[in-house]
Amino acid sequence: MAAEVLPLEPGDDEVGRRFAAGDEQALAWAYERWAGQVHGMAVRAFGPGPDAEDVTQQTFVSAWTGRAGYSSARGPLPAWLVGICRHKIADTWARLERQRRTTEAVAVEAPAPPAAVDAVVADRVLLLGELDQIGQPQRGIIEMAFFEDLTHVQIATRTGLPLGTVKSHIRRTLERLRARLEVDGAALHA
Repeated sequence: MAAEVLPLEPGDDEVGRRFAAGDEQALAWAYERWAGQVHGMAVRAFGPGPDAEDVTQQTFVSAWTGRAGYSSARGPLPAWLVGICRHKIADTWARLERQRRTTEAVAVEAPAPPAAVDAVVADRVLLLGELDQIGQPQRGIIEMAFFEDLTHVQIATRTGLPLGTVKSHIRRTLERLRARLEVDGAALHA
């Protein structure tokens, strides 16, 4: 019985060439080889958690959708991925800073609530306030899921995001909202 010979994976240069040509297997190899490095950069920037995960995923999605802009003549694929990751990190820091400034501005301008507040109204105001603090695309995804009653598949189709990304955004956003509302709600009703 002859031993089965498994095909060897191509080298980095060949993966880069095939990636640029739109070979989906090359995307899988690229992710397998360099996602750890990209994720490590994101974790160093944000710590472990959803921001680092989002940056990692955004890096590979952007690389794949913008693969026509990759040229092996300008450098190897992993270097190009690192450059994209740096941009995604900078974009995320800018988004977080905008959210922080907006939150501070709202806190300064918000009048003090009256002493006796109806609990239902307070909960609605609190929920709307929390939704205002959620960045895109998470907020839009939550709104499509709960206000437009779209399925995960419909949201993925409408946004162009992978189904797994949509599900992850919904799960993480709901966990974040639940944690914040439990803390805020406990303080409000104490």
